[in-house]
Amino acid sequence: MRDCPRLALLCALLPWLLHAATPRRPAQPLRSRDPRDLARGSDFDRVYSGVVSLTKENTYSFNYTSQPGQVNAVRVYVNSSSENLDYPVLVMVRQQKRVLSWQVPLLFQGLYQRSYNYQEVSRTLCPSEATNETGPLEQLVIVDVTSMAPLGAQYKLLVTKITHFQLRTNVAFHFTASPSQPQYFLYKFPDDVDSVIIKVRSEMAYPCSVVSVQNIMCPVHDLDHNVEFNGVYQSMTKKAAITLQKKDFPSEQFFVVFVIKPEDYTCGGSFFIQEKENQTWNLHRTKNLKVIIVPSTKGSVDMKPILISLVIFLFFYFGFVLLILVHCIRFKRKSIDGSFGSSDGSGNTAVSHPIAAGTPEGSNYGAIEESSSSPGRQMSSSNGGQTFQSDTDSSVEESDFDTLPDIESDKNIIRTKVFLFLSDLSRKDQRIISKKYKIYFWNIVTISVFYALPVIQLVITYQKVANVTGNQDICYYNFLCAHPLGTLSAFNNIFSNLGYMLLGFLFLLIVLRRDILHHRALEAKDSFAMECGIPKHFGVFYAMGIALIMQGVFSACYHVCPNYYNFQFDTSFMYIIAGLCMLKLYQTRHPDINASAYAAYASFAVVIALTVLGAVSGENVWFWVIFSAIHILASLALSTQIYYMGRFKIDVSDTDLGLFRRALMVFYMNFAQQCGRPLYKDRMVLLIVGNLFNGCFALCGLILRPRDFASYMLGIFICNLLLYLTFYISMKLCSSEKLLPTPCLCIMATVVMWTASLYFFFQNPSSWEDTPAESRERNRECILLDFFDDHDIWHFLSATALFFSFLVLLTLDDDLDVVHRGQIPVF
Repeated sequence: MRDCPRLALLCALLPWLLHAATPRRPAQPLRSRDPRDLARGSDFDRVYSGVVSLTKENTYSFNYTSQPGQVNAVRVYVNSSSENLDYPVLVMVRQQKRVLSWQVPLLFQGLYQRSYNYQEVSRTLCPSEATNETGPLEQLVIVDVTSMAPLGAQYKLLVTKITHFQLRTNVAFHFTASPSQPQYFLYKFPDDVDSVIIKVRSEMAYPCSVVSVQNIMCPVHDLDHNVEFNGVYQSMTKKAAITLQKKDFPSEQFFVVFVIKPEDYTCGGSFFIQEKENQTWNLHRTKNLKVIIVPSTKGSVDMKPILISLVIFLFFYFGFVLLILVHCIRFKRKSIDGSFGSSDGSGNTAVSHPIAAGTPEGSNYGAIEESSSSPGRQMSSSNGGQTFQSDTDSSVEESDFDTLPDIESDKNIIRTKVFLFLSDLSRKDQRIISKKYKIYFWNIVTISVFYALPVIQLVITYQKVANVTGNQDICYYNFLCAHPLGTLSAFNNIFSNLGYMLLGFLFLLIVLRRDILHHRALEAKDSFAMECGIPKHFGVFYAMGIALIMQGVFSACYHVCPNYYNFQFDTSFMYIIAGLCMLKLYQTRHPDINASAYAAYASFAVVIALTVLGAVSGENVWFWVIFSAIHILASLALSTQIYYMGRFKIDVSDTDLGLFRRALMVFYMNFAQQCGRPLYKDRMVLLIVGNLFNGCFALCGLILRPRDFASYMLGIFICNLLLYLTFYISMKLCSSEKLLPTPCLCIMATVVMWTASLYFFFQNPSSWEDTPAESRERNRECILLDFFDDHDIWHFLSATALFFSFLVLLTLDDDLDVVHRGQIPVF
């Protein structure tokens, strides 16, 4: 009875053991498919239709022979009527060394979680090229079409050979692309070409597209989400241009890839609002393109235009040396003839006593005699007077003069006369004033060094980022005329700023020569140099020369990578140049009351700070309201100081309401009563016109709110400078003063150069106010020596115009060098 359970278990297992012991046929391996069997039924240029599902997949095989030196490319088209994103049709293409796959519908993501689905997709397979060593190669392409759809998904398949896959030099090629049907082509450098420009054109601005140049490597990044992963690229509306050099491609060939973006916001287009969730876009985003590849310069940079431009600017130096030689010859001849009187460094020789060389007959400007000057005034004359000392005498300080109460009272008497002469406003010791104005020079040198170092570091970083990432949308070049050199993408735009530096240095040499000659005349105790003409203070002129040089430096820095964020580099010293010119023009006849260097540069700093705020917050209406108010109030305050020669004051010692009553009384007495019959008519006319002009500028800015705030601010400075210069020359002629041939020639040259330069400035071959793609629509071909574009010519001409403008200010009053300061009117 104890063996019964064991017997029952054995009986239960006996059928299973018998079944296991029965001999069975061995398992047969799955039947392998020979791809060559499928190749017989898979033909190029034939449309295959089918249905795939969870239990069914289709495989197609295509083969072809690649000959040495021949590049064959294959393109696969797949279309599916299904819009079900949960069960798309999956396509996988296998080649000898690579696999490419995608889904249909193809999904693209946009901003704000938008999705765009394309039911028709075509991709170009990465080509394989046979070599002479390998001989003809048989290529095999296998296309697998699958889907996880339970009920099946329909599709259509077409595989074709691309007949025009390789682009040729100077031969245009037309094609069509869409987001789901990108295109790319091969280009090989000819043996005699070292640099090429890829030029792409389209009649339609949108849809937005991307042009990319990639090395010969697979896979090729030809979709919107990965086109930026390799090579260089730039967005495009109607124009695109990329300059490439053979040395950057070891295989001396590259792919040119064209991708259409699913949205247009990158190119500046509007944000499209999707009408329904899974809408197809096959017919909405196609773009016709034309590409042509043309040779650029033989090398990286053509030396011919560089040498020609250098020779042209060196002619200015040659003219300067020639004028010095002519002046020296004339100086020696007059010395030999005994007709030499004196020379103060301006190039004019005095031949008469200063008192005899007064204002020409018929001039009735002013009615105050020379005796109206302060009794304490010291004058050098033949009878004695102050003895000249070197202006480097450190024992002389400005605090030793002009601080006593009687001097302060005397200034109020002198500067509030109806008619003022230069002797009234040049009463301070000339050594002190000269040292004061030399601070302009040293301050601008210090500012330039501290400003230049971080600027250079920043633009070099910009260029490195652009080179490493390949993103050519960072910098706003004229890509149709951008000649690279080393790591610089547009060397021609940088080199064209050399004119500012060369002419700025030449201006410094001219000023230095005048300064040396004038210093020698003072050391010789020449009465003409000490008592006649405009007081010679060269500090501001030196500062102007340094500013012109630094304008070239910072403009070159800006053009290393021009964009919205570093545009102030190009304009900062323009403000300083315009401001220094106005200060110098005012200092000419107001040497004792001109602004100090510290106040002037502090004002420039405020202007640059406002410019930065305008660039950042220029679209904010409240910024424009505040800025317009500051603009108008500053104009009125400056006008008041100019009108009263700095003597307008309100006693603020009291803190009660009497202060406001006195301020109102001063305003009534000095403005309301005098508007009908102003005490200083010429100044009143200038200030009324100037304030009307600045008021209109402020109103236009408030209404229009231009995005380019830096140029708007620069326009205010330049227009005020032109207004003041026009007033100065007009008053000079009305006072029966003369314009010598040198300033007349300089004025004519200035007008011609500024007119020509402004023409090229407004051609504007690029603009950071637009998107990079829209800016490229402005791009233009090189127009000078096949190397320089419109903006380069603007650099050349504006540098020359500024140089002649400086010469105008330097020589404008040379006719007064033999006129006593007591006879020179102030206006």
